[in-house]
Amino acid sequence: MSSVQSVVGRPDVVPRLLYSSSNARDLVFVDFVGLGCKFRRSRRKLGVSSTTPSARGLLGRNNWSSSSIRAVLDLERIGTSSSKVPSHSDDDSKPKVANLEDIISERGACGVGFIANLENKASHDIIKDALTALGCMEHRGGCGADNDSGDGSGVMTSIPWDFFNDWAVKQGIAAFDTLHTGVGMIFLPQDDELMKEAKTVVENIFKQEGLEVLGWRQVPVDTSIVGFYARQTLPNIQQVFVRIGKEENIDDIERELYICRKLIERAVNSEIWGNELYFCSLSNQTIVYKGMLRSEVLGRFYFDLQNDLYKSPFAIYHRRYSTNTSPRWPLAQPMRFLGHNGEINTIQGNLNWMRSREASLKSSVWRGRENEIRPFGNPKASDSANLDSTAELLIRSGRTPEEALMILVPEAYKNHPTLSIKYAEVVDFYDYYKGQMEAWDGPALLLFSDGKTVGACLDRNGLRPARYWRTKDNVVYVASEVGVLPIDESKVMMKGRLGPGMMIAVDLTSGQVYENTEVKKRAALSSPYGKWVTENLRSLKPVNFLSATVMDNEAILRRQQAYGYSSEDVQMVIETMAAQGKEPTFCMGDDIPLAVLSRKPHMLYDYFKQRFAQVTNPAIDPLREGLVMSLEVNLGKRGNILEVGPGNASQQMILSSPVLNEGELDTLLRDPILKAQALPTFFDISKGVDGSLEKTIYKLCEAADEAVRNGSQLLVLSDRSDEPEPTRPAIPILLAVGAVHQHLIQNGLRMSASIVANTAQCFSTHHFACLIGYGASAICPYLALETCRQWRLSNKTVNLMRNGKMPTVTIEQAQKNFCKAVKAGLLKILSKMGISLLSSYCGAQIFEAYGLGKDVIDIAFCGSVSTIGGLTLDELARETLSFWVKAFSEDTAKRLENFGFIQFRPGGEYHGNNPEMSKLLHKAVRQKSESAYSVYQQHLVTRPVNVLRDLLEFKSDRPPIPVGRVEPASSIVLRFCTGGMSLGAISRETHEAIAIAMNRLGGKSNSGEGGEDPIRWKPLTDVVDGYSPTLPHLKGLQNGDTATSAIKQVASGRFGVTPTFLVNADQIEIKIAQGAKPGEGGQLPGKKVSTYIARLRNSKPGVPLISPPPHHDIYSIEDLAQLIFDLHQVNPKAKVSVKLVAEAGIGTVASGVAKGNADIIQISGHDGGTGASPVSSIKHAGGPWELGLTETHQTLIENGLRERVILRVDGGFKSGFDVLMAAAMGADEYGFGSVAMIATGCVMARICHTNNCPVGVASQREELRARFPGVPGDLVNYFIYVAEEVRGMLAQLGYEKLDDVIGRTDLLRSRDISLVKTQHLDLSYILSNVGLPKWSSTTIRNQDVHSNGPVLDDNLLSDSEISDAIQNEKVVHKTVTIYNVDRAVCGRIAGVVAKKYGDTGFAGQLNITFTGSAGQSFGCFLTPGMNIRLAGEANDYVGKGMAGGELVVTPAESTGFCPEDATIVGNTCLYGATGGQVFVRGKAGERFAVRNSLAQAVVEGTGDHCCEYMTGGCVVVLGKVGRNVAAGMTGGLAYILDEDDTLIPKVNKEIVKIQRVLAPVGQMQLKSLIQAHVEKTGSSKGSSILKEWDKYLPLFWQLVPPSEEDTPEACAEYEQAATGQVTLQSA
Repeated sequence: MSSVQSVVGRPDVVPRLLYSSSNARDLVFVDFVGLGCKFRRSRRKLGVSSTTPSARGLLGRNNWSSSSIRAVLDLERIGTSSSKVPSHSDDDSKPKVANLEDIISERGACGVGFIANLENKASHDIIKDALTALGCMEHRGGCGADNDSGDGSGVMTSIPWDFFNDWAVKQGIAAFDTLHTGVGMIFLPQDDELMKEAKTVVENIFKQEGLEVLGWRQVPVDTSIVGFYARQTLPNIQQVFVRIGKEENIDDIERELYICRKLIERAVNSEIWGNELYFCSLSNQTIVYKGMLRSEVLGRFYFDLQNDLYKSPFAIYHRRYSTNTSPRWPLAQPMRFLGHNGEINTIQGNLNWMRSREASLKSSVWRGRENEIRPFGNPKASDSANLDSTAELLIRSGRTPEEALMILVPEAYKNHPTLSIKYAEVVDFYDYYKGQMEAWDGPALLLFSDGKTVGACLDRNGLRPARYWRTKDNVVYVASEVGVLPIDESKVMMKGRLGPGMMIAVDLTSGQVYENTEVKKRAALSSPYGKWVTENLRSLKPVNFLSATVMDNEAILRRQQAYGYSSEDVQMVIETMAAQGKEPTFCMGDDIPLAVLSRKPHMLYDYFKQRFAQVTNPAIDPLREGLVMSLEVNLGKRGNILEVGPGNASQQMILSSPVLNEGELDTLLRDPILKAQALPTFFDISKGVDGSLEKTIYKLCEAADEAVRNGSQLLVLSDRSDEPEPTRPAIPILLAVGAVHQHLIQNGLRMSASIVANTAQCFSTHHFACLIGYGASAICPYLALETCRQWRLSNKTVNLMRNGKMPTVTIEQAQKNFCKAVKAGLLKILSKMGISLLSSYCGAQIFEAYGLGKDVIDIAFCGSVSTIGGLTLDELARETLSFWVKAFSEDTAKRLENFGFIQFRPGGEYHGNNPEMSKLLHKAVRQKSESAYSVYQQHLVTRPVNVLRDLLEFKSDRPPIPVGRVEPASSIVLRFCTGGMSLGAISRETHEAIAIAMNRLGGKSNSGEGGEDPIRWKPLTDVVDGYSPTLPHLKGLQNGDTATSAIKQVASGRFGVTPTFLVNADQIEIKIAQGAKPGEGGQLPGKKVSTYIARLRNSKPGVPLISPPPHHDIYSIEDLAQLIFDLHQVNPKAKVSVKLVAEAGIGTVASGVAKGNADIIQISGHDGGTGASPVSSIKHAGGPWELGLTETHQTLIENGLRERVILRVDGGFKSGFDVLMAAAMGADEYGFGSVAMIATGCVMARICHTNNCPVGVASQREELRARFPGVPGDLVNYFIYVAEEVRGMLAQLGYEKLDDVIGRTDLLRSRDISLVKTQHLDLSYILSNVGLPKWSSTTIRNQDVHSNGPVLDDNLLSDSEISDAIQNEKVVHKTVTIYNVDRAVCGRIAGVVAKKYGDTGFAGQLNITFTGSAGQSFGCFLTPGMNIRLAGEANDYVGKGMAGGELVVTPAESTGFCPEDATIVGNTCLYGATGGQVFVRGKAGERFAVRNSLAQAVVEGTGDHCCEYMTGGCVVVLGKVGRNVAAGMTGGLAYILDEDDTLIPKVNKEIVKIQRVLAPVGQMQLKSLIQAHVEKTGSSKGSSILKEWDKYLPLFWQLVPPSEEDTPEACAEYEQAATGQVTLQSA
């Protein structure tokens, strides 16, 4: 490595980072630069031409002026003074409930790593190496708007006693007694007076504990290199040295220091400066240096770290990327035990459960001082800080660090082929703790150390990568990215990776390295867990369903009416679930008013919306990766987690799922150990409604309290009664469950009992989720089950089954189906938030409320966000009553009422998209009549209140002006876009008509997911009389029209995403979430996949297409930043937009996206959505865009990031009024979805998901598409009218252009309007204002595309031979050095080739060889003619989206390890590939070849989920694979070598069949691929297989999906007779 200059000269690489000191021997180096922090902007990518460190960040990006930063800061301060500072008046004697607002404002992800010397020798080189590696992770951190304040970085080392003794001697203090001295690293208040006060408090507590304060040391720092923001909060940093005389044992000394720290934290709580004092560490073993700094300046900031006397045998380092604005100094990491990269999704529940444990936690090691160490959690801190404090508590109470993490972050041990066979004791360990501690669930890579052990573990989904290797001089490295420190490859003995749920630990005292199962086995054998589990845990025996109805039809009807069922609920929801065993699907979004705005009564559940994961953490895939998920629940008392013993597991009852039938509930009620207590939930209104509900709730809580104190371990809240009484309505069960749950937490009793609901008010998956999320462990939905039985026995059903119109199910089967649908729906709801375990979801409150007032929230849903306020308890009581009275009035119909919540019907609930509205709109656009448009406008003005913006109106500070002075309609329509509707969900006619109309106007249409036909990219020149032979199915065309979509969408399915598709886009949209079903992937029913659609999507006709939820390369904010980088790389001229859905906390997410270099952020409302989607997703996820837009716009302004991005908003837009409202709330561009379809002819039949659209808008059937009535001109007319309406309103307000009103919430005021349900709505949030952007909206919209900065591809393209080869289709050979900071290499070259020649037209050859460690997305979007070799290793996403060419990865020359055992490429390789060949000599990580459509690959081993979602191509694996192979694989073939007969249990058998390779054509295909592999990589494994072909061939398995069963490769009987018919795979 003497020269960093490569063949293609690269003066811009800074060599300083690439060297490690040569004498760092005997080290274990672990570098988990997490798939947490890949905020990839390495040094030379900052857009600053020079790369001298001094120039770095002076200009930053886009030359942010310092004045802009100052302005932002003032806002920051105003904002914080009022709301952000934690109030210290809290009485901390009672447990407080965690508040969601605190939690969502702090999110982060990061890069972490450690180095440790196996011989436990301390050296300064370890510190130097840690700082070097930290500097190589700069691209993984976030920078504030000043581009200089890092989000935080730090190191944890053992205490450098030599260094401190040297200081002590100079100060005239005696050298420290290392065994009895504790060192505290403290952040103190900046103000001198306050600092002295703080030091006094600290000293007094040490004295009172009998510790001697030996001295204080001011830590020397260089403040000149701190960023502008960070300097505002820079603390005074000091160290304190204390002597603990009375203890001899290290653990006792650490405990004493822990108690002191806790006492100090409590003592300062009441002081005004209380939140300015923070202990980074206080220990006899470890010390933490950290701060709000960029990782590369950490070592320059702390002079101590530069001193040669500062020595340590290990170091953990960490770089933080916080999505939110104001990272705080104390939240930098490492924490006191952990470096955490990831996101804990269940944090609110985890905090609540820790709070409830406080009363019951006892351990003899604390000698009766447990009270002094409470509280254990702090909702104001980050999720990492809370996980750290819980782990710290367990470790200080005597657990080993490994054991603590196995308890807190367990792996997915159920149905695990290896564990259950070889390591049963580990399964027992997990079973024992499952009922003790709910998992802290979410993507996480954790590094931990207590000074004696150093280790790392990965979460159960493995959603952060981790690689390790070991050298001959006994150095072990572990890294999530390879290439952070250069090593001599010939010294490497082995390379591997941590997979999902795995752990690695280094014992510093013995010098041993323990790999995954060894670590776990040691922990599991420490107690006889297996014996305790078998002796004490009990499982609930399933009880058969009832086989007849219990009540007569009239009684059932009365109860359904009383409890709020409608005929839609019974027919569309319950009966569908009973008949089919799955949730009903529907389409066209949710266009009814929010429950609080509605005039119809709603159940309480309808006021809650499910939260979902976007960007900061991924949703999970319940369909294909369900093996990590579980619905098991334990009922009964939970023991004291600090003590281990058989008693803890005693007598808990395990349920396989939370859905109980009546018989199972009876079993629980009769159980002698649980001593169940039934509590009826009815309130008495005989003395009037007011106050009655509240009074009853308090009584219910008291009764629950008493029952638990009397030994009951199970509270059954029941609204079942023999005969409903008119004056005793049932309390909404959700309110009852929530109130009891919160009451028991606050009284320290929640650990002693579980809550079960026996209720009629629960029949949809959302209802179950709400009850569990607010504290119920199980539910018996007795009325829903009774309804299933009634439906099955009804004459209508019996006749339908008899006539074969419906599959026959028995009465038991109907109930089983209902429960099955509920369970599947629950898994889906958990997975949306990225949660795997129901036990962690229970009580986690993953919801937000819309329309409930403070008193309702405080009594039952404490800690949930309810931004707009709403109903009081009395108003809620009245709404409940309005259902109840229906059961008792004489004139109630003899059948259930249809409220029209799902389907529009006259007299039912108001729908925004209704037949009358579509008729008026058709009339206006088809006749081009302004008077007809004003009738349409009038219809919208007089409609009932439907959305939040209907409660607002405009007011102006200026006199009106004539319309002629307002900007023209032609410039307003440039801001309009249409929604992302996929070709497939809607017909080709509709899709193309919309695109042509938008192109005529200069607006933008959106391709949706699924690619685009290249025929649409050229302007039409052959139009005669409105018809063109190029697009013969359209009418009303003009010459010069183009049908291209300006915005091309990249979704999680990557269907149709090819290099040519990307380079032909004006904008590229990354779909993270969609309004109709955020947190889920798209779905296209098989009957809509016509031959044409299948061709565009590289899939098989007639086979349904399911997109995964967005997680394969968008695990986290840094991965999103990487995908944005990839897209900017392949098409540097296209702006990249990221589509999010409104929810509380979206501002934090949007800040992260803006830091990730997106050009546009799109906010969708929950009411958007076309196509097909489950009813519960349409109705119950996501929030209104008014709140999402407001939060995003204001958060971005507070962060100084608003000018970096265009804000686009969509969801239910219908008119100019909507556009102006969105503008006033801060949006620059406006999206129209459903209404654009309506304007082109949709009649709102709402049967899109059936393929039977009567007007051919949303159908692929030829005969229906022929009826398509629309012409592009209709849509053009509509948008012109909308723009004219905007002009008219602007003139009224007195403004000349849209720019002048954007973000002007001061032009809005509340309308004087009375709602039916409540007068307590509070819209102040929407009306608030934090200032305006510093640029006008037009300036923001017209700025250049954000750049990736200088990249390696630009150097290659500027090389004359390469550019000549591309221009003139020649052959060229090049060799280049590559580093891990070179990301998405070859992507830009591929873009240039694709732009000129398309996906297949290039006849030249670019043969480029790279040597070194490649950064992420190596070889992405390759095109044919590109032959790329890498000698070295690569990170994640190799060959992402490649369309052709060849990619070969081999280890460097002369390695010391065995290549086939080594992992040399990362996770998610070949994602969405549409062609080409890949040969890897070595193993790959998780999710290899996910969504591969046509590429062929040979690899020598893979991690979990290999070949997931594959739709074509061929994958050969010459080695071991992980679990869940071929999940969702609907096309293509896989050949897997199985030498030790372990493959079968690892295959997901839902779709593929497993067979030996018997077909001669298949054998040929396999052999020729292995031959190519050997030829290109020199694989020894491959050549030994070819040598003994007859021995190895029978050891291969072939995985064949149904669509490939008749191909010659898979079918041994395939006759060559049909000579003309042989279809080869590659065709």
